[in-house]
Amino acid sequence: MCGIVGYIGTEQAAPIILDGLSKLEYRGYDSAGIAVFDGEKIITQKAVGRLKILENLTCGGERLKGFSGIGHTRWATHGAPSEKNAHPHRNKTGTIAVVHNGIIENYSILKKKMQNKGYEFISDTDTEVLAHLLDYYYQGNPLETIIKVLHRVEGSYALGIMFADHPEAIYAVRKDSPMIVGKNDKGCFIASDVPAILKYTRTVYYVDNQEVVELKKEGMCFYSIDEEKLVKEPVTVEWDVNAAEKAGYEYFMLKEIYEQPATVNNTILPRIKGNEIVINELGISDDELCKVEKIHIVACGSAYHVGMTGKYIIEGLAQIPVDVDVASEFRYRDPILQKGDMVIVISQSGETADTLAALRETQKKGFKVLGIVNVVGSSIAREANSVMYTWAGPEIAVATTKAYSAQLTALYILALKFARVKVIMKQNQYESMLTCLQHLPDQIELLLGQKEKIQYLANRYAGSKDIFFIGRGIDYAISLEGSLKLKEISYIHSEAYPAGELKHGTISLIEEGSLIIALATQPKLYQKTISNMTEVRSRGAKVMAITFESNKLMEKAADYVIYIPETDPYFANSLAIIPLQLLAYYIAIGKGCDVDKPRNLAKSVTVE
Repeated sequence: MCGIVGYIGTEQAAPIILDGLSKLEYRGYDSAGIAVFDGEKIITQKAVGRLKILENLTCGGERLKGFSGIGHTRWATHGAPSEKNAHPHRNKTGTIAVVHNGIIENYSILKKKMQNKGYEFISDTDTEVLAHLLDYYYQGNPLETIIKVLHRVEGSYALGIMFADHPEAIYAVRKDSPMIVGKNDKGCFIASDVPAILKYTRTVYYVDNQEVVELKKEGMCFYSIDEEKLVKEPVTVEWDVNAAEKAGYEYFMLKEIYEQPATVNNTILPRIKGNEIVINELGISDDELCKVEKIHIVACGSAYHVGMTGKYIIEGLAQIPVDVDVASEFRYRDPILQKGDMVIVISQSGETADTLAALRETQKKGFKVLGIVNVVGSSIAREANSVMYTWAGPEIAVATTKAYSAQLTALYILALKFARVKVIMKQNQYESMLTCLQHLPDQIELLLGQKEKIQYLANRYAGSKDIFFIGRGIDYAISLEGSLKLKEISYIHSEAYPAGELKHGTISLIEEGSLIIALATQPKLYQKTISNMTEVRSRGAKVMAITFESNKLMEKAADYVIYIPETDPYFANSLAIIPLQLLAYYIAIGKGCDVDKPRNLAKSVTVE
C-alpha cells in the first residue's frame, strides 16, 4: 500500500519520480503528490485520483524544476482521499517535506502534544505528525533530527524526507514497511519496490528495520537508529526490465495470465535433477525434513488459498498433518507449536504485514520458519530461516495470477520431497508424478490457446448479480481462488462453498438463472459433486463445470462444461484455475472495470 519514490542526482528529479510512481500504481492508491527542491525552496504539487492527473498538472514533471525530490501515491487510512490529506506533508514553514507508507500507531498522543506546543494541523493524517515532529527537533542536523523522531514514534513506516536547509541530500527510513535504495552514475534513488527504479538501475540495497539512509548525488550512507554507520552490500536485480512493461497486452493481468507457463516452468526446472527433487536453497537436510511431524501454513488472500491446496496435497502424499491459517488469525491466537512442527509462510511480495508478524511470532516461540516468496531481499526472505523462491518475476496487476501458480508449484515440489524422504510413495508413483509436474507448463499453454468458450460465457454472465463456486477437497480450494478472482476485479458478489455444505443453508441463495461454477477434478468425488450440481439445477440454477477431458459424465449434469487436460488429480488446481482466471478477466472487461487496479485494493498489504 502506498508508493514512495525519491531521486537526487544530476538529472531533473520530477520526471524520474513520476515515472517511478507509475510503476507502483499496482500497489493501490487514491491520490498522489510530489515535492522538489527548486534551488531556493521545496515546492509541492498534489492531486486526488489517478497519477495521470498529477502528471498533467506538472506537464510530466517539467514544471517542477530541481535535481532532488520525493513523491508518493497514497492509499487512505487516516482521513478521506483529498488534496489536504495527500502526501508530501510539510512543516508550517515548508522547509521540511515527508512522505510515508505505514501507520503511526501513537499519532493521536503525539498530535495532542504538538498542538499543546502551538503546532497547527491542516490534514487528518497520521503522517503530518512526523512533519511537525521533525520541525520541533530540528537544530540543523537532519540525521540527528530523524533519529530523535524515530525514538518517539510507534508503528510501521517507510519514509522519504527532505530538508530545504540541506538540498544536497534526501533521506530514507524504514521500519516494517518496504523500502529499497539504489544508485547509478547519475544519482541515487529511494523506492517502495524494485519496479519503480528498474529502468534506471539494477544495483539496489535493501533497507533493514530501523535504518536511515542519507542519499546524495554521488552516493549514500547507512545508519542505525543509534546513529552508527553501517556497511551494506548491494544486490543486483536480475529481473528483465521488460517484465514490468505491458509488452503489447491491454492489461498487465492478461499478460501475467499468459506468462504462467514460463513461470511454472521457472519454479520447476531448477529443482528437478534427473529423477530427484533438489531444493538446495532450503538449507534443510533430508534427515531434518524426515523429522517433521506437522506443518502449519500461514498466509493471506490467494496465498492462503495456495495453502488450502497444499494441505490436501501434503496430507495425501506425505501423510503429514497440515493446519492452514489466515496470517492475521495465526498471529493473534497464540498458536500451539510443538517439537517436530514446521511453519511455512507464503507471500508474493515478502512484505505482507500479517504474514511477516506471524513469522516473527513463530520465531519468538523458538521455531524455525520456511518462507515461500517471490521477491529476493524482501523482509520475509531475509528473516525466514529458510527460503524457497518462486521466480515469478514482477507481478504488476493487483489480482495475482502467475505468482499464485508459482506458489502452487512450489508446494507440489515440497509435498513430493516430503513424500520421498519419508518413503511414503512408491517409486513408480513418484516418477509418474514428476512427469505430470513437468508437463504442467505445456498443458497451461494449451488451455490459454482455447479461450473462446470462456469469452462467450463471460459475455453471457457479465450482468450477473451473484455467482457461486462449489467443490469438494482440492476442488473447494480451487473454488476459493476462482471466487476471489471474480469478486476482486469484476465487483460481482461471489462466494465459494464446500459442495457438501449446500444443504446447510447455502442452497437458499439459489435463484432462477443463478450461475454455479462446479469444480470436479477429483475422480473419487465425481458422483458426490454431480449430486450437488443436480440439486442446484433443480432449483433453476445454470451450472458450469470444470473437469478433466475424460469425465464425460458432466455432459448431462452441467449446462456448460470446460475441459482441462489430464494430469494427476493432486495437480489439478494448476490447470483448473486457468479458465477461472480468464473468466474473471473477461467478465470484468465486459463490465468496463480496470482489471489491473481494482477499487479499494492494494497489491502489497504492508499495514494491518
